[in-house]
Amino acid sequence: MTKKKVIIVGSGVAGLASALRLNHAGYEVVVIEKHHQAGGRLNRIVKDGFTFDTGPSFFSMSYEFRSFFKECGLDLPFEAIALDPLYTVHLAGSDTPYHLYKDIQKLSKQFEAVEPDFEKKMNHYLSKSGKLFHDTFNPVIRNNFDNLFQYVQKLARVNLIHVPVLTRTFWEEICRHFDSKEAREIISLVGFFLGRTPFDTMGIYSLLSYTEFVHDGYYNVKGGMYEIVHSMVKILEQRGVQIQYNTEIVSHTSTTNQLTAVIDQHGNAHTADHFIINSDAAAFRGEVFGRKSYSKKKLDKMSWTMGYLTIYLGINIKLKDINHHNYYLGSNYEQYKSDVKNHDLKGEKPYYYVNVLSKNNPDCAPEGCESLFFVCPVPNLNDKPNWDDQNEIVDSLIRDFSERNGIDIFPSIISKTVYTPLDWKSQFNLYHGSGLSLSPSMFQIGVFRPKNFDEVYSNTFYAGASTVPGSGIPMALISAELVCKRVYAFDNA
Repeated sequence: MTKKKVIIVGSGVAGLASALRLNHAGYEVVVIEKHHQAGGRLNRIVKDGFTFDTGPSFFSMSYEFRSFFKECGLDLPFEAIALDPLYTVHLAGSDTPYHLYKDIQKLSKQFEAVEPDFEKKMNHYLSKSGKLFHDTFNPVIRNNFDNLFQYVQKLARVNLIHVPVLTRTFWEEICRHFDSKEAREIISLVGFFLGRTPFDTMGIYSLLSYTEFVHDGYYNVKGGMYEIVHSMVKILEQRGVQIQYNTEIVSHTSTTNQLTAVIDQHGNAHTADHFIINSDAAAFRGEVFGRKSYSKKKLDKMSWTMGYLTIYLGINIKLKDINHHNYYLGSNYEQYKSDVKNHDLKGEKPYYYVNVLSKNNPDCAPEGCESLFFVCPVPNLNDKPNWDDQNEIVDSLIRDFSERNGIDIFPSIISKTVYTPLDWKSQFNLYHGSGLSLSPSMFQIGVFRPKNFDEVYSNTFYAGASTVPGSGIPMALISAELVCKRVYAFDNA
C-alpha cells in the first residue's frame, strides 16, 4: 500500500516531533523550513569560536521527552541534566543573590530576614498550585477540543475550588501567600516564562511554581539546548525524512475543502495528502490562506506576548562568581504593572536574564573565555516598531551587568550578535516579533486559541506555540501528539 505523504511547514520542536511520530506510524514525511537550519526559536549560533543557544535555555517536564521518544521506539538521544539550584536571582541594591533550590528548607534559610515563616508559606502555596496542576493538566492540556461544548464539559469536571484563581493575576495570587517584596518578586518570576509579566498573566499559571519546585524541576542539556534539535534532526535523516531548508511558504493551491499544495518563494509547488503547519497558526491563516477572520486588522486586535531583545556575547575572560542561569531584577520591577509598553529601555531594567552557557559546557567557548546569552523582555513590534536605538539599549544592559558584578566586560567582548524583535520576525516569522506568539489570556487558551485543525481544508492541521496547548518546549511535544491524533483520526474516518 502506498504511504500517505505529510508535508510539515516549519521545523520547530512541534514540527520535528510531529515528523518523528508520523514517520514511526508509517507516513512519508517532508519538512519545509524557511531558516537555514532546524529548530525555530530553539536554535543555535556558532560564531568566532563560540556557541550560543538562541532561545530556551532550560526546560521542564522532562518525562514528556522520555515518553515521546519511547513512543517513537527510541531512547532519550541527549543527556538531560537536572538543575539545582534552578536559577540565581540578583536583586537591585543587594550584593547577596538568592539561589532557588528545590529543597524548600534550604531555600527558606535565604528568606529568614525578610519573610517570617517562609517555609510554611511556600509549602502552602506549592500545595495549592500542585492541586491546581493535577486537577487541570490532563483534562485541559492533553485533549483535543472540536467545539466549545466539549471544552466546557472538560472544565466542568475541574474542582470548583480553583474558580477564584481565575479572577486573579499571577501577581495577585503570589501576594496572597507572601508579604515581602523579595519573596513576591522572586517567586513571581516564573510568570515571565509565558511571554507576559506576572501582572497580566492569569493566576491559574501559579501551577508553574509547582512544576519548577516540586513536580519535575528544570533541566539543561549537555552541549547546549540545541542538542535537542540536533538529535531529532539526526534521527529523522537516518530514517529518510527529507528536510528542505531556506524554503519559505508564501502561497497555496486548493480545492473547495482540501489543500492541494503549498507554494514556496520560488514558485515551486509542494504536494501531499496532509499538511501540518508549524508556523504561527494565526498569522499563517491570515497571510498565506488569506482568511478574513485572521486579517492583519484582526490579528492586531489579538493579545500577543512581549518581544525579546537577545544578546549573544563572547568574552575573553572567565566569570568565576556567576552561575549558569541568572536573573537580574531592578528596583522598578513593579513598574511592569503599568508601563511595560512604554518603559524607557535605556534606563534601569525591571528584569533581564543572563545565561552563561560555557559554565557547564566548556566546549561552547574557547579556553579562558565565556559564552553569554542575555534576554530582556521588550515591547513587541506593535508597540515599538523602530529599533534604531538598539545599540544604546544593548550597551545599557551590558553596563548594568558589569556594574552589578563588579567587572567591566566591555573591553573583553570579542564576539557580539544582537536579535531585536525585528530579527525574530524576519528570521522565524514571529508575528509582531512576539517571543512566544499569542498570549495565554482567558480567551486565547483552550478552545479559544487558534484550532489545530483547519476550518476550511480538512487535510490541514497546526502544531506549535500559537495553537493548543500553548507555548513552551513540553507544550510543543504535547502539541505534536495532539495534531498527530488529528491526522490519524482523519485517515481512519
